[in-house]
Amino acid sequence: MTAERRMIETCACHRIRMASRAVTRSYDEALRPSGLRATQVALLAALAVEGAMSIAALARSVGMDRSTLTRNLAPLEAEGLLAIGAEGWRRSRTLDLTAKGRARLKRALPLWQTAQRALKREMGRRWDTVQRSLDHLIRSAPRG
Repeated sequence: MTAERRMIETCACHRIRMASRAVTRSYDEALRPSGLRATQVALLAALAVEGAMSIAALARSVGMDRSTLTRNLAPLEAEGLLAIGAEGWRRSRTLDLTAKGRARLKRALPLWQTAQRALKREMGRRWDTVQRSLDHLIRSAPRG
């Protein structure tokens, strides 16, 4: 086996990204009637759980760098689903879910639950192991 083939077939980063894209496509399809994508639902849900927070705090919460998060927030703000406050202390900006954002999230959650049940059904008995493994990867991966 060539080094390149071994890399493609065994690289954890490559395989996890492939799995992530496959799962994201599935959730995005299920969420289509809500007009939201899986990443957008996750951001709105994080704001719903945590309440108003800074962009930096949300980035840490969802494991995303600030510049990527800011790009992902722009369409949500443009649609009026969240509000981004003016710059404050240390150039921090506060995010908050709007009433329209809460309503859209409420509409998306049953669709998310359908996607979640489908994936859980597909994974069968491996579901709990996959969840624990993902949690371990998130906690133990080197921070860049």
